Amino acid sequence: MTLFRRTGLEGKGRQSVKRQARSTRVFTISSNPIDIAAFYRSLADPRAGACVTFEGWVRNRNEGEPVRSLEYEAYVPLAETEGARILAEARAKFAVVGCVAVHRVGHLQLGELAVWVGVTTEHRSAAFEACRYIIDEAKARLPISKKEHYAGGATAWINCATRGEHGSPTAAAPLA
Repeated sequence: MTLFRRTGLEGKGRQSVKRQARSTRVFTISSNPIDIAAFYRSLADPRAGACVTFEGWVRNRNEGEPVRSLEYEAYVPLAETEGARILAEARAKFAVVGCVAVHRVGHLQLGELAVWVGVTTEHRSAAFEACRYIIDEAKARLPISKKEHYAGGATAWINCATRGEHGSPTAAAPLA
């Protein structure tokens, strides 16, 4: 059973991605590589004096285990609804001018971009705080799971939605 759906941008070229990225209040799940330039350009606004971005990449180790690749799955309707709620909260808390976030689903190789967040505000402090808020809340609240493929051939599903005792995300234990 597949829990994710395609974004509808497959095979439609850069123009569709650019149209989607023009909205500066977008949270999306995508099975395609993330076009950072299009999302970054969507944040351009003369009111903004600061832009902070976050990129989450597939790394080669997790908790001491060598990792070959990752698979992400998401319940897309809920993930996009909750993602939009997180962006709205950030706009209200930090006087955000624009914010965009996209998370990949599917099989990703080492070094591939898994998540991208961009935030613009009038001043840098609010941009840093809002970007951190968005990625922390996304990791904690979105129904996204990842399957780690280890160098030795084993795999494990990891629930990404966990928090430590102080509200910051922590590594999750494999699902039983």
